[in-house]
Amino acid sequence: MVISGCGAGINELTALAVTSELVPTAKRGKYVAILILTVSPYTASVFWGQLVASQSVGAWRYLGLWCGVWAFLGMVLTFLFYHPPPRVNSMGLSRREIIAQIDWVGGLLSIGGIILFIMGLVWGGYQYAWISVHVLVPLVLGGVMIITFGFWETYGAKYPMFPKRLRAVPRTMGLTLLITFISGANFFAVLLFWPSQSFNVYGHDPVGNGWRGLPIGLSIMVGACVVLALLSIFRGHNRALLVTSSCLMTAGQGALACLNRENLQVAYGLLVLAGLGIGGIVVPASIMTTIICPDDLIATVAALTLSIRVVGGAIGYTAYYNILYSKALPLLTDAVVNASIEAGVLNVTVIEEIGNLLAVSLNEEILPLVGGNQTKSDMIVAAAQIAFSEAYKWVYYVSIPFGMVAVIAACFLQDMSPYMVRLPLSDCDEYSNLF
Repeated sequence: MVISGCGAGINELTALAVTSELVPTAKRGKYVAILILTVSPYTASVFWGQLVASQSVGAWRYLGLWCGVWAFLGMVLTFLFYHPPPRVNSMGLSRREIIAQIDWVGGLLSIGGIILFIMGLVWGGYQYAWISVHVLVPLVLGGVMIITFGFWETYGAKYPMFPKRLRAVPRTMGLTLLITFISGANFFAVLLFWPSQSFNVYGHDPVGNGWRGLPIGLSIMVGACVVLALLSIFRGHNRALLVTSSCLMTAGQGALACLNRENLQVAYGLLVLAGLGIGGIVVPASIMTTIICPDDLIATVAALTLSIRVVGGAIGYTAYYNILYSKALPLLTDAVVNASIEAGVLNVTVIEEIGNLLAVSLNEEILPLVGGNQTKSDMIVAAAQIAFSEAYKWVYYVSIPFGMVAVIAACFLQDMSPYMVRLPLSDCDEYSNLF
């Protein structure tokens, strides 16, 4: 998982940077939109996952085979057809000189700090108490390393990972990164919580869960492609595009709080609404930062936006999960106890076992505990589903303030139309003054 994760992370940010570098600035959105279409087979990932999980125990092994073949095909195509242009920031330098310019200290501090901080966040409140050593040590060490990284980049690094030239348009760059951070939090929230909500509230049928997972994946891809294409068509208008996307994300995701066990049909429209908004931010915001930065720093800013999105996702997921856990536990406990008593199950040990099985979605295994009575089993499961639906509401309530921050930030973006004009070579000096 570590090896494949490193490769996937490098490929994701490099593919965006490479595509941005190879095409004129004015057409960058359109070509990246075409790149995004390559993920089409994977927008149905929930569907594939449900189908694989419902088959034989070893069926999941074919996923690794498929991904390996897909990655190998990409490697062959890259080797045959990608011939990168000369690197402006390394021309005339030997390999030793290039390696000497790598900010090894900054890399160690940033990667180590982020990993430790996220580990503490993910563990806190669920696997371990927030005040436990297991959580506090990585949180504190990670925080100290991240702060140290900031000072190192500002005052210590001779060749910093994030040069000052990235701050040429500080307001737009900073606000776009803030919006990227928030969209990462909401992106991971709906991407990870909706499949579990679908499973826990609306039933375990693999095909049904697969269909319920389709709207979010498809709409995120469509939202990204449409906004990227519009960015090229309008030669800018980034403020309007991100304001619209942020509003769709906030409204769609916040409105998911209205869902209950009886109104599944409403979910599809709201998921599409939220997905279009999230998709209109996740990749387009990254491409916008590559447009307002110097061309030789495209890969740097692509890496920065990806890192911020992942950190935002980790922080958002942690916040949402802890809220869900704190709400679901008492609601599920009360629902299981009351439904079990109503069904005639009075043994405290049996009720506790039923609750534990429902908490981990093993609904089918409670049938023997109620004497094989399907009616009683269905009644208890239905009560648990209602409890879960009430708990998931809080995830979407909390997403609203995050989304409002993104909307407000988008309102203050500067128009980047001047950076979308492809000037003749004679005007390059004037163009460089923009930075």
